[in-house]
Amino acid sequence: MEKLILNHKELYRLPWTLPDNAISWLEPTAQCNLSCDGCYRDNTKNSHKTFEEVKHELDVFQRLRNTDCISIAGGDPLLYPNILELVKEIKSRDIKPIINTNGLALTKEFLIDLKNAGVFGFTFHVDSKQGRPGKWKGKDEIELNELRYHYAKMVADVGGMSCSFNSTVYEDTLKHVPDLVAWAEKHIDIVHTMVFIMFRHVVPQMKFDWFAGGQKVDWQNIKYHSDVERKVDINAQAVLDEIRKIFPEFTPAAYLNGTDQPDTFKWLLTERVGTKKKIFGYLGKKYIEFVMSTFHFFSGKYLSYASPKLTKQGKSILLLWAFDKGSRKAAKKYLLACLKNPLNIFRKLYLQTIMFIQPVDFGVDGEQNMCDGCPDVTVWNDKLVWSCRLEEQKQFGTFLKSVPQK
Repeated sequence: MEKLILNHKELYRLPWTLPDNAISWLEPTAQCNLSCDGCYRDNTKNSHKTFEEVKHELDVFQRLRNTDCISIAGGDPLLYPNILELVKEIKSRDIKPIINTNGLALTKEFLIDLKNAGVFGFTFHVDSKQGRPGKWKGKDEIELNELRYHYAKMVADVGGMSCSFNSTVYEDTLKHVPDLVAWAEKHIDIVHTMVFIMFRHVVPQMKFDWFAGGQKVDWQNIKYHSDVERKVDINAQAVLDEIRKIFPEFTPAAYLNGTDQPDTFKWLLTERVGTKKKIFGYLGKKYIEFVMSTFHFFSGKYLSYASPKLTKQGKSILLLWAFDKGSRKAAKKYLLACLKNPLNIFRKLYLQTIMFIQPVDFGVDGEQNMCDGCPDVTVWNDKLVWSCRLEEQKQFGTFLKSVPQK
């Protein structure tokens, strides 16, 4: 396997910024029905916001930020008693409502109600460290593909909604990432996006003192901490290396950089095209640039989640073959396959997105490398803040600073 060393200058820098972004993050509740290892939200019963409070946060988003979709998260938003009204409200504002859920509370009847309310799609969080009960207790990532398929099939059967999955990547589950990528290929017709989020926690081996303003904070009082040493520096390059052991042609096309280090890959996007039996190629940076720029030109927004109707347009690669290297290679493979078997002309080509998210990294001097142009900002006290560190605002009134111990 030839090692692909990521170089940010060879990729398309996604154009997302704080005031003009593809995604925004809304939390109507902090209550959840699972307890995921590494969750950065305090699971709080009876924490549902009033519908008026949530609408006010939507007003803040629309005043401060241009956005294509709202990720309705939490907690688990399916526990929010006004979820149907919230979906309708977001839809009425000409924004795509996306529900981020573990799926535990989802039934087919509930799904139909959500579709009728106007939901655009779902992102299901499924991984092996959620403490799932019953049949799924103790199952590993590969065994959980059965559960992923259950949710994907349910969404596909009702129809007309996007379906995505995210999984947290830990030291002991990194080896399973290629298996999930392979599973997603097998179901490319109904699984539109796979997201891999690298595990982060405050851990004992971090030799920092923590401060809220000028006040020192005990690191063990920070919500997202572990009392034992754990690996918390898995990065996008490591995940890419693991995938390319099985998929040597897997090639990312676009990225978001870090706030402190411009050559880090905080969000790393790969777009592939193929059928359930064969991936024909990986689209290049010009393809992503064309899609983002064209969508923004006509809609005034940057594209976030694509509809199932759009993900079926894999043959669009033929339109850009002259301008994009990745599209050209994929188009050649597809046309050769059609020459060998003309029936391939009548088979659908699907687009599928694979995204890596590399949360905060800490430098030796205590610098905190966050996501520049972060899509997952939320509203706190009428300001836009990082959702992954919201507990710091709630608990300490500010984001914590990390200072090397003397």
